[in-house]
Amino acid sequence: MSFVKKIFFLSLCLAFFSGVSDLAAQEKPSESAEELAKKLANPIASLISVPFQNNTDYGIGRYNGSRNILNVQPVVPISVSPRMNLITRVILPLISQYDVTGEGTRQNGIGDVLASAFLSPTKLKNGLTWGAGPALLLPTATNTFLGTGKFGVGPTAVALKQSKGLTFGGLINQIWSVAGDKDRGSLSQLFLQPFMTYNWKSGAGLGGSLEVTHNWMSGTTAGVFVPTISGVTKLGKQTVSLGIGPRIHFAGQENSLPNFGWRATVSLVFPK
Repeated sequence: MSFVKKIFFLSLCLAFFSGVSDLAAQEKPSESAEELAKKLANPIASLISVPFQNNTDYGIGRYNGSRNILNVQPVVPISVSPRMNLITRVILPLISQYDVTGEGTRQNGIGDVLASAFLSPTKLKNGLTWGAGPALLLPTATNTFLGTGKFGVGPTAVALKQSKGLTFGGLINQIWSVAGDKDRGSLSQLFLQPFMTYNWKSGAGLGGSLEVTHNWMSGTTAGVFVPTISGVTKLGKQTVSLGIGPRIHFAGQENSLPNFGWRATVSLVFPK
């Protein structure tokens, strides 16, 4: 494990368990923590947040490689009318991988950026809400092995229901390549993510998501199940959400399927 990964992991553990202790020490649950947790469980809520999602996988392929991806995912809602919001989300991956493309190899850098925009109602109706719009894949990868080399575009949508402390729904997008490196293969890729989370009044949560990616060009499918525990607290004056859990890979090519992995998330939250 690299020095940066060790510092990130140790800092996350310290912050997570101190935050959980602070929540448990409260005699009365914080209503604001509960509401924030519910909004964070909703990917199209009207809430500015900057999640830092770290995914690490081990035992990849014939060379027993490892890969670490830190996704920086700012979410910014924009009011377009009293009834509708435009929720913008960017996913910028910072990738470091070892022994994945060959024995003794190493690639570090930025991956392709995925930018999405969801037009969504400002209020839930009977606990239901939805969002839909375009998704853009930008060929920003700094290394051939870290990206597609293609500019892609397609639709994305999300729908969910919230009832008391329970949130469940799903997100989908389909990306087709429309330009880019002529020497790289065309892209047609479907991503499907059903999710479910239960949040207590303290802001603590327990949930999970399935993340399935299907490549229509090669006919291959990759899938991972990520159960997580989470909590909302403050580090100084900054409101944060902290989450951690394993990455359980259940589908993929046999020669590249990781043996195991984990996910840790630190989200900076900016309530209105």
